[in-house]
Amino acid sequence: MGETERFQLGTVGALSLSVVSSVSIVICNKALISTLGFHFATTLTSWHLLVTFCSLHIALRMKFFEHKPFDPKSVMGFGILNGISIGLLNLSLGFNSVGFYQMTKLAIIPCTVILETIFFRKKFSRSIQFSLGILLIGVGIATVTDLQLNVLGSVLSLLAVLTTCIAQIMTNTIQKKFKVSSTQLLYQSCPYQATTLLVTGPFLDKLLTGHNVFAFNYTQQVLAFIILSCLISVSVNFSTFLVIGKTSPVTYQVLGHLKTCLVLAFGYVLLRDPFNWRNILGIFVALIGMILYSYYCTLESQQKPAEASIQSAQASEEAAPLINLENGSGLLGDAAVSKAPVWNSKDLRA
Repeated sequence: MGETERFQLGTVGALSLSVVSSVSIVICNKALISTLGFHFATTLTSWHLLVTFCSLHIALRMKFFEHKPFDPKSVMGFGILNGISIGLLNLSLGFNSVGFYQMTKLAIIPCTVILETIFFRKKFSRSIQFSLGILLIGVGIATVTDLQLNVLGSVLSLLAVLTTCIAQIMTNTIQKKFKVSSTQLLYQSCPYQATTLLVTGPFLDKLLTGHNVFAFNYTQQVLAFIILSCLISVSVNFSTFLVIGKTSPVTYQVLGHLKTCLVLAFGYVLLRDPFNWRNILGIFVALIGMILYSYYCTLESQQKPAEASIQSAQASEEAAPLINLENGSGLLGDAAVSKAPVWNSKDLRA
């Protein structure tokens, strides 16, 4: 199996793991929040990250991966920014309607495209832009219902979108810049993310719910779902870094909207959530957008090696005459020698 085939297989595996684990944790958390009344999302996320770090530390001790330290300032800044983005997304949901929150999530893709275009000179073809537009329209039809605006909620949403985009772009650039794997980056940034949310989580949750997380009645059923959620989160966090590292932040967001459509479908089938024609139409349109995006990405990725090989062939053809000149074997060199004037002593004296 060639290097390209192994990379493609790893990418498909990462995407599949991300979808399965994310849909599983959403269903688990939905039961925990809706059925059992545990509404402390930010604190729960901090526990997720803490369990993820402990799991990775055990894996490191068992030599499943190698610890590769790199720039501490980059790790700390990245970890804290990730924690802040999670807190802001939760605040955005708390201070906005569900419809506006869904619009906030939809805004992450165009914002990421704009940031990568401006700061990284990355080019997105018309075909990719078109497919992303169809995807966003479909998800918007399926999920956006009411749009209630307020100043504080809008500011929080804007900050949530910016921090999330920057954090996801950094996930990709850090892995490539420092040549670290997704596991190595997650292991080193997890403590900063977890600490940020452990400190701020209880305050944010009390602000949003009006209840104290430490005063909640932790029954055996609640504890069982919390433990299950934390265990699934290890796979979610790992696959998130893996997908962004192997693909791009935009592809990860496209995958996130696929998960949204799957969650809506599973919610209807398993939990009997209300489902109407808008949901069906939106999911159908979004799937068309995702298929087109996958097709155009695959097409462009296949064109790049071909273009690179053509350019290298042209460069070698252009370099050949120059090599001949340097060796003195080219036709131009022979002609130049034959036409060169012959100077004698008389000419020099004149």
